[in-house]
Amino acid sequence: MTHPAAVALGVGFRVLAESSTSSAALVVPDCPVGECSDPQAVSAFAAGCDVMTFDHEHVPQALLQSLEGAGTVVRPGSRALLHAQDKLRMRSELTAAGIACPRWRAVRDLAELEEFGREVGLPVVLKTPRGGYDGRGVVFVNKADEARDRFDRLRAEVRDRSGHADALLAEEMIEFDRELAVLVARSPSGQAAAWPVVQTVQADGMCSEVVAPAPDLPVALAGQATRTALRLAAHLDVVGVLAVEMFQVTGPDGARSVLVNELAMRPHNSGHWTIDGAVTSQFEQHLRAVLDLPLGSTRARAPWTVMVNVVGGDRPDLYRSYLHVMARDPGVKVHLYGKEVRPGRKIGHVTVCGEDLRDCRDRARHAADFITGVIDS
Repeated sequence: MTHPAAVALGVGFRVLAESSTSSAALVVPDCPVGECSDPQAVSAFAAGCDVMTFDHEHVPQALLQSLEGAGTVVRPGSRALLHAQDKLRMRSELTAAGIACPRWRAVRDLAELEEFGREVGLPVVLKTPRGGYDGRGVVFVNKADEARDRFDRLRAEVRDRSGHADALLAEEMIEFDRELAVLVARSPSGQAAAWPVVQTVQADGMCSEVVAPAPDLPVALAGQATRTALRLAAHLDVVGVLAVEMFQVTGPDGARSVLVNELAMRPHNSGHWTIDGAVTSQFEQHLRAVLDLPLGSTRARAPWTVMVNVVGGDRPDLYRSYLHVMARDPGVKVHLYGKEVRPGRKIGHVTVCGEDLRDCRDRARHAADFITGVIDS
């Protein structure tokens, strides 16, 4: 999705793909194959780039630091990206900066988890510090007698992936009104821009729907959320797109505020609506930012934009279903990613822009459900 933006900007664009059949390799002419953890493959790839950036956070820190030491321009830099790679590091930095987030603790054994549970009350959310996404690497401790099983299970997952067992991240369970996300972009020269605050809807730990702008969001709260995201981008020295996922909460006195939940330093699912719904998409803006070009307008093109993810089901061939969706509703924009269809995998999204929120939401949901076979009419 970044490639068309690069073509339009006249920017040479290459991708290090994990396989010759990956989504990027299907559309980008200059697409060498290699693992992001392979120093030889990454170094050879970087040698052909003026600037290197990311579409995920899994490139090892030691490798990034080696590239930077050799003179490769890496944006965002390794010191910033670490806060999107390591949830414990992120929570520590947020707390030190006075940015509100759920109460948390690094827990190294069952006793520390039980102590934290007594302090904040159950249930408690337990997360792997690295590698989790879309609900992976997250378990809930709802009762005291579940603590050992949940802790051991997640600790084993960390050990299997990394070869050693680090501390886990324990967080208080937040009773939130809804989930919000703020997408901002920042360039090396310090220019920054923010899109409207959006509402995200989760299903089974995965984002299912994004509404832009977030409905009925008070101006003051939207301002607070946006200022927090911009402050984080500057504080962490982020270059490129930063997605800040937040909880909207209501205090005992009725006052509403936001708590920061997660960070991503790349184009993000919560910003896919910008392809059709904003003057400048997150993908174009990310390129502008990492190349230190003037940033584009983040203004919305319509009063409402609704993006619904297309999640794989039992229907492997989507051609006839999305053909029907296009014919039934020419205003629906369908984006498929060229991924193999597997149940539970995000394989695309649909977007509807318009004047009426309910109409946009109904049409986007119908299109996504029809494509994946949830409905057949």
